[in-house]
Amino acid sequence: MKIILALFLSVLLTTAFCQEQQTRWNLNDSGGISRFLTETEYFSDHMEMSGKQISAVVHYGVDEKGTFFIKRELVWPMLRTIPNNTHASLIRSFQIDPVKLIHINSAGFRQEQVKEIRIEGKIIVHSVLNNQLSIERTFFPSVDLPVFVEKYKLTNIINQPLIIEIPRVAISQHTHESMGTEGIYNLKVQSHFDGTTVLLPGQSNVFYLSFSGHKLNQPISGFDPGHELFKRDSLLQLFQSSLILETPDPVLNRMFSFAKIRAAESIYETKGGPMHGPGGLRYYAAIWANDQAEYINPFFPFLGYDYGIQSAINSFRHFAHFTNPEYNPIPSSIIAEGTDIWNGAGDRGDAAMIAYGAGRFALSLGSKKTAKELWPLIEWCLEFNQRKLNTHGVVNSDSDELEGRFPAGEANLNTSCLYYDALISAAFLAEDLNINRRQINNYREKAALLKNNIEKYFGANIMGYETYRYYAENEVLRAWICTPLTVNIFNRKQGTIDALFSPQLWTPNGLASVSGDTTFWDRATLYGLRGVFAAGDTKRGLAFLKKYSTRRLLGEHVPYAVEAYPEGNQRHLSAESGLYCRIFTEGLFGIRPVSLNGFSLTPQLPEDWNEMKIRKIHGFQHIFDIEVHRETKKIRLIVKTEKTTVFNQLIDNGISVQVYFKN
Repeated sequence: MKIILALFLSVLLTTAFCQEQQTRWNLNDSGGISRFLTETEYFSDHMEMSGKQISAVVHYGVDEKGTFFIKRELVWPMLRTIPNNTHASLIRSFQIDPVKLIHINSAGFRQEQVKEIRIEGKIIVHSVLNNQLSIERTFFPSVDLPVFVEKYKLTNIINQPLIIEIPRVAISQHTHESMGTEGIYNLKVQSHFDGTTVLLPGQSNVFYLSFSGHKLNQPISGFDPGHELFKRDSLLQLFQSSLILETPDPVLNRMFSFAKIRAAESIYETKGGPMHGPGGLRYYAAIWANDQAEYINPFFPFLGYDYGIQSAINSFRHFAHFTNPEYNPIPSSIIAEGTDIWNGAGDRGDAAMIAYGAGRFALSLGSKKTAKELWPLIEWCLEFNQRKLNTHGVVNSDSDELEGRFPAGEANLNTSCLYYDALISAAFLAEDLNINRRQINNYREKAALLKNNIEKYFGANIMGYETYRYYAENEVLRAWICTPLTVNIFNRKQGTIDALFSPQLWTPNGLASVSGDTTFWDRATLYGLRGVFAAGDTKRGLAFLKKYSTRRLLGEHVPYAVEAYPEGNQRHLSAESGLYCRIFTEGLFGIRPVSLNGFSLTPQLPEDWNEMKIRKIHGFQHIFDIEVHRETKKIRLIVKTEKTTVFNQLIDNGISVQVYFKN
């Protein structure tokens, strides 16, 4: 009866969720999304875009008159302000609109009608000015300079010449020397290729606007706005040419494509080396044990983005500096370009996060040299967790990754699950590094014991569901009950999945952090969906993944996974997009690294699909494709490189196989 009731509630919830989906955007033929505007439609939204030396949160939209508006909140992560803490990046807001300063045949701005807005790793706006001039605006950050660039293409759309006066913009300001860690910073807003021109019918003209920031004695050289657009487009093409998802669902494919951009673009060239940063106007030139070590670093080997891989290795090196013989906790965050730390929430289970991420990263990368370098850090983190076991054999910590926003008790489910997975990875890695057999067996014995202790300590009936309590005193459902599923602990998978998709936890925005609360963090939803697929419930998993993806890609706030709400107003923090991609690599396709040259593979082909593929996967020192095809009641699983077919067998759906490359 309980199972029937749970299924009934799930159907009702799915129906209600479907009815609440309102798509505002459409997939376009350029690999992006488009929103077509009517004369009476107005809206506003915001999204973040990043380069190695700048990030931009762009607030944009259309007002009630049909006029485009924009506010740029620009961040220069390496222009450090005082006090030089986590949030000490120089940030300035700009609302200048050069279009409103254009004169056409001596007449100023009268009317603009926005026709289409496109997002393709850039924001592109098509509109008509004074019913005479077509305008295409393109907004994007420089790939490697501290500059935000805007391209304006003007086209005459009437049957007579137009005299166009493009204003010269030259604004310069200096910060006060007392505000910066390195003195005065210079900010400039500059137009390029401005002036007066005559456009014949059908002719076009292009000018640019740039926003730059630099240290007073380090001016920017070699800036060419047209070349900056070429570099941005080249980077976007690089992201889209690897780790290519192909499913029967175009929305999932496109959301995956977008997620790769946000996950990989947010890396900053700091004095402490490349640092992947969450963003959101608060988190730059710094790393965290959860966002970087746990969420994004295990993803980078599969994308094959060299700079991302460098940032991952660099983050582990920074954390390794803080290992110590006393086994005091590693800082949660290393901030200010690597010159300081933050540990305001105490031990959040950070060593478990780092060991989990470092083990998976090292195995997936497949480099023995890198694995050897990371091994002492992994060993230290595992020993730290072992010393934190309580009398029940689960891991104690001061808080969890939500840093006290919600209760986590003295020992929480998340930390113990991450430690469990880290032990599994360490045992696999130790074999390839020729660590002594006794230590390998010890890790596996500890993992088996911990798995039993997780069941005994956290396993519980919560609100009628046979799932987990998040901590000892916990009596309500929590989003992070999904974590066991992501580390292949399936003892309570049925009750846990029922609970995740129940009205008590699932909302139109995904999982509520706590039953009965309106707060949501996408990271928990993304973990949850990954775990549901790993557990084999593709029917419900796919239904809710499609709703979530439609909302994030084509709804009111697009086009990426978000951090949280109400905190942060759904900022586009970057590591969440990496977690979105991992729903597919680790959940739907079931990739689990087990060696420097191989992985286990547990494909979960949804019953409504006849095939699914991921092409150009990087990892284990190879580039390869995974194809899954339905053949009668079984599936054909193919793994192949450009040179050879590594695996080609007919298997049962949801069965695990081992795949190894010959090096």
